[in-house]
Amino acid sequence: MVTFQKTTGEKTECLLCPHNCIISEGKSGICGVRRNTGGKIDLRTYGVLSACSLDPVEKKPLYHYFPGYNILSAGSFGCNMRCDFCQNYHISQTGSDPDFSRSLTSPEDLVQKAQKASRNIGLAFTYNEPVIWFEYMKDAAVLAKSYGLHTAMVSNGYVNSGPLSEIIKFIDAFNIDLKAFNDVFYKKMTGANIEPVKNSLKMIALAGRHLEITTLVIPGLNDSEDEMRKESEWISSELGKNIPLHLSRYFPAYKRNNPVTPDETLVRLYEIASGVLDYVYIGNTGSVSGQDTSCPECGTIVTKRSGYNTKILNLDKQGKCTGCGNLIYKNYIISSS
Repeated sequence: MVTFQKTTGEKTECLLCPHNCIISEGKSGICGVRRNTGGKIDLRTYGVLSACSLDPVEKKPLYHYFPGYNILSAGSFGCNMRCDFCQNYHISQTGSDPDFSRSLTSPEDLVQKAQKASRNIGLAFTYNEPVIWFEYMKDAAVLAKSYGLHTAMVSNGYVNSGPLSEIIKFIDAFNIDLKAFNDVFYKKMTGANIEPVKNSLKMIALAGRHLEITTLVIPGLNDSEDEMRKESEWISSELGKNIPLHLSRYFPAYKRNNPVTPDETLVRLYEIASGVLDYVYIGNTGSVSGQDTSCPECGTIVTKRSGYNTKILNLDKQGKCTGCGNLIYKNYIISSS
């Protein structure tokens, strides 16, 4: 297996993400889970699950990937970003030397669970940052695909191009957090920078993998009309105007206490993005606006959503709009229920 590391003397450089941590023996990198154990970096969380749940694919969120079905979702611990607004900080921000002593789940056990799950299309790696879980994710994903299951990954996209080229081989669908569209936000709020994330998005789109993007809208930090216009135009020109964009409502969490994102802010940014992109959605809110999918060619509503309940309308067996024949969902199965 390609390990994405380089050893010089008593220190080993991790080449998995753009931090390129140079780690002394017995120490871990920024993510807290990749440790120098004597001339090599080992994954401390191989088989260690923080959560495993059968979720609607819409919860990832993946609105255009087998809508109406479930996906078995698994996560571990740690992250290579330091977002002070993290919604899953209890598993992602684990500190420098957390205790990972717990029962282990083999890739075989995880895939077997996925095979038995109801209305399940595959495996999703989510909850914390899957990139840092590379070895386990690869083993489980490759095995899952050998049984005809689909694979998905919910990620911050902060990964070097070499490892991402490998990940693209065994992950079918991605939802990438584009946390803002300015590097000042990334450096100050996440401890990272935006260019590697933009590069990841371009690589995934160029490879033809299913891609959706989520931006958590935080009042006063990344909610300006100008920034949303620039983000939408970049997505359209560099990735494609048919890439779904999810604008997610922020709630105070971890170290950040900004007020909850107002509905009117989400609607305003939704309208700006919708002027550029074919598919824009509002998430993490009880509002009914910004949930449904309409055909961008003729305006016919093809999917209605309420929470995670999905009702398919006006689509043929190929996922095309019955009003005009436009292809809406490339990955689609007509529900039998």
